[in-house]
Amino acid sequence: MKVITEEAVESIRCYQTEHSSSQFGSPSHNAMSLNTIGNGSCRSSPSIINRKHQRLTNVENRSDGGGIWSFHDNKWHLTFDDGEEVNLLYSKQEVLPLQDFDGEVRPTIDVEQFLEQCVLLLDDEAAQTSTPVDLVDLLLGKMDLPVAVVEEAKTILVTHDIVPSLAKTIQATYSTRDNVNIFDYDESWLCTMGDIPSLAQRRIAIMRLKHPTNMGETCHDVQLFVLILCPGKEKGTKNGLETSRTFATLLADVNLRRQLLEVTNEEEFKELVLKRAKELVIVQQQSRSSVHIKVDSLQSINETSCNKKKVKKFCQFGQGIREDLCRRLPHYLSDYVDGIIGPKTPQKVMSTTFFLYFACLLPAIAFGVLNDHNTNGKIGVRKVIVGQTIGGLFFAFFGGQPLLIMLTTAPLALYIKVISSICDDFELDFYAMYGCVGLWCAFFLLLFSLFNVSRLMCWCTRSTEEIFGLFISIAFCVDAFRDTAKNFQKNYSSPQCRNDNIGDVERNVNSTLTYYLLNQTQNGHHDVIATDEPVECNQATSVLFLFLMLGTVWVGVFIFNFKKTPFLSTGKREALADYALPIAVLTMSFVGSFLFQDVKAEPFRYDDSDSVFTVTPLERLSGLAIAGAMGLGFALSLLILMDQNISSAMVNTPLNNLKKGPAYHWDLFVMAILTAALSAVGLPWMHALVPHSPLHARALADVEERVHQGHVYQIIVRVRETRLTVLFSHILIGLSILLLPYPLAYIPPAVLNGLFLYVAITGLGGNQMFERIMLFFTEQSAYPPNHYIRRVPQRKIHQFTGCQLAQLLLMCLFGFVPWPYMKMVFPVILLSLLPIRHLVVPRLIERRFLKALDSSEH
Repeated sequence: MKVITEEAVESIRCYQTEHSSSQFGSPSHNAMSLNTIGNGSCRSSPSIINRKHQRLTNVENRSDGGGIWSFHDNKWHLTFDDGEEVNLLYSKQEVLPLQDFDGEVRPTIDVEQFLEQCVLLLDDEAAQTSTPVDLVDLLLGKMDLPVAVVEEAKTILVTHDIVPSLAKTIQATYSTRDNVNIFDYDESWLCTMGDIPSLAQRRIAIMRLKHPTNMGETCHDVQLFVLILCPGKEKGTKNGLETSRTFATLLADVNLRRQLLEVTNEEEFKELVLKRAKELVIVQQQSRSSVHIKVDSLQSINETSCNKKKVKKFCQFGQGIREDLCRRLPHYLSDYVDGIIGPKTPQKVMSTTFFLYFACLLPAIAFGVLNDHNTNGKIGVRKVIVGQTIGGLFFAFFGGQPLLIMLTTAPLALYIKVISSICDDFELDFYAMYGCVGLWCAFFLLLFSLFNVSRLMCWCTRSTEEIFGLFISIAFCVDAFRDTAKNFQKNYSSPQCRNDNIGDVERNVNSTLTYYLLNQTQNGHHDVIATDEPVECNQATSVLFLFLMLGTVWVGVFIFNFKKTPFLSTGKREALADYALPIAVLTMSFVGSFLFQDVKAEPFRYDDSDSVFTVTPLERLSGLAIAGAMGLGFALSLLILMDQNISSAMVNTPLNNLKKGPAYHWDLFVMAILTAALSAVGLPWMHALVPHSPLHARALADVEERVHQGHVYQIIVRVRETRLTVLFSHILIGLSILLLPYPLAYIPPAVLNGLFLYVAITGLGGNQMFERIMLFFTEQSAYPPNHYIRRVPQRKIHQFTGCQLAQLLLMCLFGFVPWPYMKMVFPVILLSLLPIRHLVVPRLIERRFLKALDSSEH
């Protein structure tokens, strides 16, 4: 905040005049940028010198050297004896980049649309001696706007009646390459803009003055004056600043200005501007190609290597593993050290350890209960926890990318269910068949790693990763709501509660969704839950189940987003957000197990009578059974191949700013060994999981919030690439065996489902596909001005999102179908996303738009 005096204005003006004539060379050696100037940038001052001397004389004649203070109009006023009043004028200057006509689609469209309906005045005599404020009044009168809109526009465009100056303007500045700190204004044109809330649509007016006119301290020779009005609620790429930047970029071209001053009629004027806008697209495109020729060459090399060289490397035995080891082995010791040293590192490692403990232990219990039900107790909670401990520790020590999280998943539980059904149908030994399928899967994974099949991931783009990530989030939600529907059907809608003797629950189902969710828990047929034995009426149990599930996700998400609130200090908010999941689980477990202990709740099933390790008796299988196991093992290996590599790709995205590099082939080799070991002793399989793995990387990251033109976005500054979090968390998981059945049984199943919802919701962060889906229901004025909004037409954005939704629907169709044998095709559907993206989608959307929509660099 500063007081603007006439002496300061004159001194600045003299300084600029002096330096503009002595320190700047020809325009060809100058760099140009746009400058937005705030209040007081262009104010007429016809008699500055006389008033300056008069004020100096008045100040010398004052005995007290002060003025008269008075309070009226709800503010203080300072007035001197000569009647002059002091006002404070706030000014702000900001450098704007020149508009990107090649990369963004909006600039050319704006020029085309505005020129058709703009107000254009050429050599108007009435405006020759006008001030900038008078020009605004003149142009507003020519726009045929309602009187209320005109008056509102004046209050926004002009600072104050006492100090009549334009509030927001854009001018060009020139600076030399040798000294960018010294600059000069381009005083031949001026652009002013305003966002008017009551305005219905954008308007523009352009005036060409007959002679250069002095309009203020930095506007001595103005001949082109542009006025742009935009509605108050407008899309970020169409607001007043962006629209003004488009026309200011055109006027910054001295050759275009010279031609505009020579045209004789309005049609020539408009044609010249539109022609220059279209030429600028080509010029910038050619310039971009020449400047970034090295980058383009590198991309061409990458494409060639992806299409040709990498195809040849599929047959180079062990090449990928050797490259991964050479890349990761030098960092092995630092993987441990980076978890100890560094600012905030101990706090981050500790909070992430507890996050992983709950995020891995509770799903392990949930899937253990599911496997126990599907296999009639052959694989239960205890085996899943032991397998989780062994697999997590093994991969933490020997895996290439330590940020990946190993976990058994719902698709793997489905495969175990299918194997159990096959064993029941053909009277086969479950452990023998299970081990044989797992060993075949390990064999195929070994071949995939040795023959570099993971190089397929060079065709896996961001859109494929986002589709898979959104599918996993939906799967977690389906699991949670399925258990909720089952609980309500068993307790809330039981025949005893309705005084009805109906013995078949299938006839009690009131909706197709509930019927589908119920059948998900059965053996793959349209079986229903029988009610032969008496069932008590426990409606409070179902209500408590829903309360605990929703309460868990609400508490977790609330604390996770607490860092965005102004409460407490920054460090305390961040620390609290890091422990969001443990706090939510412990809080709602206490509420469910103690505050509502009178409500009957069903704990998860646990049986410790069986041995944890069961050696696979392969000799009990016939040759035909072994051949069938090979087919199942191949399908399972495709699932693990895609899940493992997609999870790794989402962790290794450039947005995470990792430094040590990926290890796709070595990680797959480790997975082959781990799968074989788990299969040999009858423990459940596992693989890298989404969204746990990306959430693990984000939990170890330092995140900064940045604002670009009102749009707040987050960037990851660095990630602590350490193995300690996985080691510590899985040691705690292993020790949790001692907590079975109690106190772990005090964690209600509803809290486990709430955890699924929490992971699904927090996993949506940074998913651009989800953000684009939200655009279908978002007002255009609220669109974020990010890279694809600027570079891609809105219709193409929605088309691309529609293509992704079609692929997601295809995955859901095969992933949630109630017939388990049909779900075996799911790995093939997942693999088919790659050719769909590269063969089908480019036929619908141009590649230059796909480059913006499907880039992993934003």
